[in-house]
Amino acid sequence: MDFERRFTPQPQSPDIELFRTRVLKFYAAQGRSFPWRQNTHPYSVFVSEVMLQQTQVYRVEPKYLHWMQEVPDFRSLAKLSTERLIGLWQGLGYNRRALALRNSAIIVTKEYGGILPDVPELLQSLPGIGPATAASICAFAFNKPVVFIETNIRRVFIHFFFRDSGEVNDKDILPLVEASLYRESPRDWYNALMDLGTLLRSRGPNPNRKSRHYTRQAPFEGSNREARGAILKALQGTPFQTTQEISKSTGIGYARIERAVEELTAEGFLTAEEGQYGLK
Repeated sequence: MDFERRFTPQPQSPDIELFRTRVLKFYAAQGRSFPWRQNTHPYSVFVSEVMLQQTQVYRVEPKYLHWMQEVPDFRSLAKLSTERLIGLWQGLGYNRRALALRNSAIIVTKEYGGILPDVPELLQSLPGIGPATAASICAFAFNKPVVFIETNIRRVFIHFFFRDSGEVNDKDILPLVEASLYRESPRDWYNALMDLGTLLRSRGPNPNRKSRHYTRQAPFEGSNREARGAILKALQGTPFQTTQEISKSTGIGYARIERAVEELTAEGFLTAEEGQYGLK
């Protein structure tokens, strides 16, 4: 594929069809294979999409495979204990996503009979599911022609349509996403964009830096995320501990531990008994 080609940023441009053809040709030749692409059952896609939020694919794949063996459906996930949940999630980061995943499973089991809805608005009502994730689930699980933007999609369109522009807004990209959508198979189309976006990131400067919506991820070391993860790891398979004991065992300062413990308790990860904390 000619990665240096520029296309006209107009939905009615003849370039749209050529762009679509080239992206699909790239996917046919260089598309990647992942277990959640082979297993497109709604539960499989739902789990993978939540795992892939802000986490690299190489870290997700082995965790996903183990998860699907241990927790094969919404009903089994809904019954999972917090300790088991965090144990299975260990290494993926952002542990609140695991709690949201289980809470979503509880809702799907109770309100939808264990069947994931295929409507973006209903999916967005589930914990931890925003508009882009809801749309991607509809595309990958149900092959629906939804229109959405996420980081890899944004990267592709900026590279090919806005390379000579300054700051680019998503509202300028969305019409192009809709116009170019391969409606015969939205699932293949978005997989192609994801793969191409990943490749473009490895080939040079990140086009997303031109995006008005671009933000850098904060460093992990010394962050509140680091403290939260250390607390959850320290409390797995152990009796209740005080914040002082947790601080000593993790090597993280007491003030950071105390703040993170308060957050985790409020979010439902931890339970408190007489000044000690344990997994709920």
